[in-house]
Amino acid sequence: MKNFSSSRRSFLRQMSMMTAAAAVPSSVWASLGEAKSRARIVGANEKVNLACVGIGFRGGDIINDFYKTGLCNIVALCDIDMGAPHTQKIMNKFPDAPRFQDFRRMFDKMGDKIDAVCIGTPDHSHFPIAMLAMSLGKHVYVEKPMAHTFYEVELMMAAEKKYGVVTQMGNQGHSEANYFQFKAWVDAGIIKNVRSITAHMNNPRRWHGWDANMSSYLPAQPVPSTLDWDNWLCTEQFHHYNKDYVNGQWRCWYDFGMGVLGDWGAHIIDTAHQFLDLGLPTEINMVKAEGHNPFFYPFSSTIQFRFPARGNMPPVDIMWYDGIDNLPPVPEGYGKVELDPNIPPTGTGEITPQKLNPGKIIYTDDLIFKGGTHGSTLSIIPEEKARDMASKLPEVPKSPSNHFQNFLLACKGEEKTRSPFSIAGPLSQVFCLGVIAQQLNARLKFDRELKQFTNSPVANVLLRRGVPRKGWEEFYKL
Repeated sequence: MKNFSSSRRSFLRQMSMMTAAAAVPSSVWASLGEAKSRARIVGANEKVNLACVGIGFRGGDIINDFYKTGLCNIVALCDIDMGAPHTQKIMNKFPDAPRFQDFRRMFDKMGDKIDAVCIGTPDHSHFPIAMLAMSLGKHVYVEKPMAHTFYEVELMMAAEKKYGVVTQMGNQGHSEANYFQFKAWVDAGIIKNVRSITAHMNNPRRWHGWDANMSSYLPAQPVPSTLDWDNWLCTEQFHHYNKDYVNGQWRCWYDFGMGVLGDWGAHIIDTAHQFLDLGLPTEINMVKAEGHNPFFYPFSSTIQFRFPARGNMPPVDIMWYDGIDNLPPVPEGYGKVELDPNIPPTGTGEITPQKLNPGKIIYTDDLIFKGGTHGSTLSIIPEEKARDMASKLPEVPKSPSNHFQNFLLACKGEEKTRSPFSIAGPLSQVFCLGVIAQQLNARLKFDRELKQFTNSPVANVLLRRGVPRKGWEEFYKL
């Protein structure tokens, strides 16, 4: 279905075979066996030497947030489009930091000067950068979702353990009031016997309005002179360059991004997933997929995730709603829907609530909770029930550090990260399973122990999304 140029593809295959060994320098591969012992805890009086991969758009925001902590030195900047307008601001802010277009070269040239790396790149490129960094003993902060496929997340969780590095996924609400309140309310028995959760994000997205009858990928356009397109593709199979694949547009496509679910799910479902010990679902059912097509995400999706009983906790269903015409039902007494100041803007501009802010509704045997996203806290609804419960609510501790401070302090051995890969990995895998259901528009059954679908061989292939592109296989062997 892909619109390949056969001559270009043949050329790339030949070049990949010739340069696969050179793609990652031999000095890097030779040192991998020693990596675990090289994971360094930064001294109390030292700053963390942070290398930054992805320096435009969200990547630039991450770098600024890290730098504001006063806990790190920005020692290297790396971007596949180094020199483009969106990378200029960070380059000008840190003019003395060495610059690279290829993260592999960065680690080869500066590996001994780097303690940690932050990764703010498109979803499909998280995995190889993080895996190489961890294998070299570097601590890793990566934007959500952790990776593009279920299998990649599995390997990243194993690498975190194998190499003994500090890790953090960038769902910053995990270091804000939402995290501490949810934990305290679960520990105190306020949140218990959860039966169902409604999670929703109903704002416009970049692909809304595209032609769902698209019959091929986008036509080739000239590659900008600043962009290394071949390396931008990373592990993904070859596509011709088109402006609607890059600069945030990648999130629209199954081949590069994780859609609304991967973008916002980690900010909405994260605390419920962790503190209710949900793990992986046993069923993922597409209830609605308006505008379904083979290339980009539906205009509206309703996805049911079914989680089994865990210990003394009952089964839980999560119903995910996205799309501007796909608002979930809300219970009586839901209350006001004014904009929550804790919710940041989307990639396409300010949040403009349709009828509901992005968020969640949690249903238990006794109580209903209304929550937002990111750092937004829960409230009990309706208001009369909230007044009745007010005296029973426990004190909620304040966060000792924001998400960026938390990571850097963990690199110094002073805190533990709150969203390490061991916690964020299964959450990200839930999104990977949901994306497979979206792509196939199917009702899928999943074996949590074997980590395989039991009713769809095609879905099992999508757990890995096929094979990596020639020259990128080594990252799956670290």
